[in-house]
Amino acid sequence: MDIVEIIRKKRDGGVLTRDEIAFWISGTVSGSVPDYQVSALLMALFFRGMSDEETSVLTDVMAHSGSMFTPGDLGGYTVDKHSTGGVGDKTTLVLIPLLAAAGLKVGKLSGRALGHTGGTIDKLESIPGFRADLSRDRFLDLVRRTGLALADHTTDMVPADRILYELRDVTATVDSLPLIVASIMSKKIAGGAQAIVIDVKTGAGAFLPKLEDSRRLARALVSIGERLGRKMAAVITDMSQPLGRRVGNAIEVREAIDTLKGAGPEDLATLCCELGAELLVFAGKAPTRPAAVAELRRLLKDGSALAKFRELIKNQGGKAEVLDRPDLLPAAAKRSDVLAGEAGTIRRLDALLVGRGANALGAGRTKKEDAIDPAVGVELVRKIGERVEKNGVLAILHVNDETHVAEARHLVESAYEIDPSEAPCAPPPLIVERILGAA
Repeated sequence: MDIVEIIRKKRDGGVLTRDEIAFWISGTVSGSVPDYQVSALLMALFFRGMSDEETSVLTDVMAHSGSMFTPGDLGGYTVDKHSTGGVGDKTTLVLIPLLAAAGLKVGKLSGRALGHTGGTIDKLESIPGFRADLSRDRFLDLVRRTGLALADHTTDMVPADRILYELRDVTATVDSLPLIVASIMSKKIAGGAQAIVIDVKTGAGAFLPKLEDSRRLARALVSIGERLGRKMAAVITDMSQPLGRRVGNAIEVREAIDTLKGAGPEDLATLCCELGAELLVFAGKAPTRPAAVAELRRLLKDGSALAKFRELIKNQGGKAEVLDRPDLLPAAAKRSDVLAGEAGTIRRLDALLVGRGANALGAGRTKKEDAIDPAVGVELVRKIGERVEKNGVLAILHVNDETHVAEARHLVESAYEIDPSEAPCAPPPLIVERILGAA
């Protein structure tokens, strides 16, 4: 088989066979197909696209490019969730112990922050002692015994995705729907989940700000997952304003703990229960979505989910006392208020600008090798639909290094739009749309 002929075939609009895709991916991982030819094929795919069958095959071949987990490895009905990324999105911290408390097996592989969206691993590592670098055997043992483990992606799982993503990033081919779908779903398939829910964000702070683009991605993810034998659901959720009221790392952990204690922001609790409900229904743990939501609310209220989070932290070396003493989490040296220039109702709160403000303080990365400050971030005192008085506090900056405070303040101030009239303004709906599979 000749890689040049494969490139030419796709360049001219042809449909690649499984053997051709497998040859390309195998050569990419082994290095026998050089980067410049991989890049040429990526560009051909970018312009010519892929059929659903091609995308399904690519996803499957990428998933099998390294080591994999199976449901048998994880010892029960295995579920997973994925978010396309957002600002203040600490959903995983609440949802995975909630799912484990409901009797499901959750072996979660997560990533780190890059850009304006936060990374689950970074947030958990702000808990003193917490380790996400689990060996394969340790990871599997925890899932089998306790129903729950969360680890960093390992280099031997889906190596094809790591290589392709690095090349896509430098060849302007990131924004290809089939390649995005294959990247997301190959990792989910390799993780061994039998049922998967995807949280597709839409709005200013989302990877895909336009609803129609978010809808296309959600439909494609559900379709490809089902083709590969998984039960699938996607929930399109609002990211025009941040989720919850805290954006950072340690301060998001605090908010997650509050939510697990039944005292967190309502939008975060609602989203976790809505996402989890899809998985409970798939697993046969609840007959309907409303019944599943009610069960998850009960597990939040009675402390079952909090107990599972405590167990997760202990099992992975963390100081579980943070659940009772949040002051053990990293805290910034200074706080600086962002004040309203006029009285009125908050009409807009741009999530992207808030995320950029938190990053300016040191809460995120622009490059993978950048260090983050776990203590810093932005606390939102007012959100859409709430009133503020002139010189009232809109947000609080949690600051260690004051080098970029002025920049952060400007970004957060710019995120707010205040309507001085008395006209009411409702916050945008949290759940925008559901895309359900046939199962």
